[in-house]
Amino acid sequence: MTSDTPALELRGLRKDFGRPAVDHLNLTVRRGELYALLGPNGAGKTTTLRMVTGLLAPDAGHIDVLGVDMARDPAGAKRRMAYLPDDPMLYGKLKPTEYLEFVAGLWGLRAEEAEARGRHLLDWLDLSRHAHELTEGFSRGMKQKLALAGALIHEPELLILDEPLTGLDAAAARQVKDLLLSHVAKGGTVILTTHILEVAERLAQRIGIIRQGRLIAEGTLAELRERTLGGSLEDVFLQLTEQA
Repeated sequence: MTSDTPALELRGLRKDFGRPAVDHLNLTVRRGELYALLGPNGAGKTTTLRMVTGLLAPDAGHIDVLGVDMARDPAGAKRRMAYLPDDPMLYGKLKPTEYLEFVAGLWGLRAEEAEARGRHLLDWLDLSRHAHELTEGFSRGMKQKLALAGALIHEPELLILDEPLTGLDAAAARQVKDLLLSHVAKGGTVILTTHILEVAERLAQRIGIIRQGRLIAEGTLAELRERTLGGSLEDVFLQLTEQA
């Protein structure tokens, strides 16, 4: 794999559920960037992410993750990434330390390495004081942060998040955003969907907008503004989705 190998490349990706949910989507995400995938409800964002992560089989098209063909080597592709859905599943009878130990074990991490990484993530996300409490009593925000720690425990090269800030208060959202920026600063790649357009405006280096399963616009915010009458990302988003 060369340094210019994309973190993610989709070619002709398609999925139908009686109608096209993802319609011959072509998309390239560069390594080391934070990419926001935006679109109205029902645009195909979550369906796309579920196909990328191997949770849903595409009807057609190709998915390459850091140069690994998902169809030919699904295990190899999945080892390079982590996925955090909008409603992550935790095990209520486990404590955060136990949950992270369990997830680390799935990735084959050594116990000492897993413990050190878990401790660091819990400290960063302000969960250390709850490390020995059962997660069944956690708030939605605490569960979201713990699930993010689980996604990062094996230090994936590609981190994919579907609405990661839903239900978080301002302090928790700030912690999550800082962690994502840190992951990118260390060379990782982040792809996220969000309906909070201010988040994408502040964090994303590039933005892709899909509608009815197709990519209708892509670029930096400045580049997207050039295609419209300008304004905030919300203004640009509404103009582009109404034109399509």
